[in-house]
Amino acid sequence: MAAVRAALRLQRQCLAANPFLFSGHGLRYRKLEVILTTTIDKLGKAGEVVKVAPGHFRNHLMPKMLAVPNLDKFAILIREQRKLYQREEEVAVKQVTEKDDDARLQEERMKQYQTAAKRLDNALLVLRRFISTGNELRTPVTKDEIVSEVPLQL
Repeated sequence: MAAVRAALRLQRQCLAANPFLFSGHGLRYRKLEVILTTTIDKLGKAGEVVKVAPGHFRNHLMPKMLAVPNLDKFAILIREQRKLYQREEEVAVKQVTEKDDDARLQEERMKQYQTAAKRLDNALLVLRRFISTGNELRTPVTKDEIVSEVPLQL
């Protein structure tokens, strides 16, 4: 026990004399601060500064451009880009709400929907499938197959 205390005392003295001697200690458990460019579940929202493991950043976040290192130049770029893109999103939302308020556009849309529905009611859709000996389908017809065939045949 006395030897352990002496070793710790010697380590403190060395550290006081040379503070960079043990600066790499704990490097394995160190986290990186990164700025998220997109919202990621269980990590954070876009624009937030979060701490992640170096391997996670190097192997997953950085190659897919989901995050950038927390450096001043990247922080400034991210802030400027967010301002630009947020303005465009707000303008797009305003335009959509103005169009929806116009009654004529809604009436035209309803007419288009009704004509499309009439075309589908009168249409005949042909799907080629294998059947078993008892005139039963081997594989069922899914709604995705029907949706993909409608524009091709009508």
